[in-house]
Amino acid sequence: MDLSYILNELGEEREQYFNAVAPPIIQTSNFTFKNVAEFRNALADEYEAILYSRGNNPTVDILRKKLAALDGAEDALVFGSGIAAIAIPILALLKQGDHIVSVARPYSWTVKLFERLLPKFGITTTFVDGTRTENFNTAIQSNTRLLYLESPNTFTYELQDLNALATLAKSKHILTMIDNSYCSPLNQQPYKMGIDLVAQSATKFIGGHSDVVAGVVTGSKALIKKIFDAEFLNIGGNISPMNAWLLIRGLRTLPLRLQRVCDSTKVIVDFLANHPRVERVLFPFHPSFPQYELAKKQMLDAGGLFSIVLKAKALEDVERFCNSLKHFFLAVSWGGHESLVVPALVGFPATDFDVANPNHRLIRLYIGLEDPNYLIADLKQALEK
Repeated sequence: MDLSYILNELGEEREQYFNAVAPPIIQTSNFTFKNVAEFRNALADEYEAILYSRGNNPTVDILRKKLAALDGAEDALVFGSGIAAIAIPILALLKQGDHIVSVARPYSWTVKLFERLLPKFGITTTFVDGTRTENFNTAIQSNTRLLYLESPNTFTYELQDLNALATLAKSKHILTMIDNSYCSPLNQQPYKMGIDLVAQSATKFIGGHSDVVAGVVTGSKALIKKIFDAEFLNIGGNISPMNAWLLIRGLRTLPLRLQRVCDSTKVIVDFLANHPRVERVLFPFHPSFPQYELAKKQMLDAGGLFSIVLKAKALEDVERFCNSLKHFFLAVSWGGHESLVVPALVGFPATDFDVANPNHRLIRLYIGLEDPNYLIADLKQALEK
């Protein structure tokens, strides 16, 4: 399916809404029926019907069609946040006594899900170094029902071999799920590599304007329906029509924005990799990256997220660099128009800082839509301080 068709036409039945170019926001909680029989059929199968906006909504339905097609999947569900798109499918598909093998160091709220919430329901998790496929195989138990992946992760960017893990999981009748937030569907399509469920934070590149929080999961129609009929409806973590409309708006310019981000990032990474005050650059598409060949094999490109290790002598050096930046905001997230910076040291007390630990001198940068030379000048003056 052509990308331009997906972004600009798929799911948009314009003759149904006055031939408007932009689809309407169907801002309603419920929908009426012509007769009792029609009402009864809708209640019997909300997955196929439009009954109540906690389940289906026409604006959200347009977005679902587009997001599924971008991943090459059969269907999609859209949630109120990225972590909801991870937690609700897992709660829907796993039961008490099941076991998960997860890549080490996934998104922080995913760690909390695995370590705090799921154990309340008797679901356990083993974390493994995902750079070696055999580590997953070794950790699989008789009750393992899910291999959870995040490739790359979003601070140090370790990858997993997706084709190999999909093959391993299918041979043992185990589901696979990945957080694909780093890449977006334009730079990596895990579903086409055999991964069963693909989640991402739509807050990032899909939204693209830092004004909406959302998540999406794509997969087969059978799995998506199973999630929809269970915890999706029961927990009610769906997205509002207004936010769905904002995401449709974001999709219109996704290829242009992402290409700009990717192109600018490579220029800035090259500058930083050669700067005397930078010890190391961590970026999947830089030749110095340990898994560079795997990244080139399964990713079409790398987005604007990368990290550097500063040659700092003290905590104050790291803080001074960050505080001296004039055109990078100190903030979480990524994927919007603005450039961002997150030093790892914000995640622990200042008294715990260890200059000998490179992870304590790690700084994550996101490159937005600004001119790369404008950002390089800012980085240069901050490094000099």
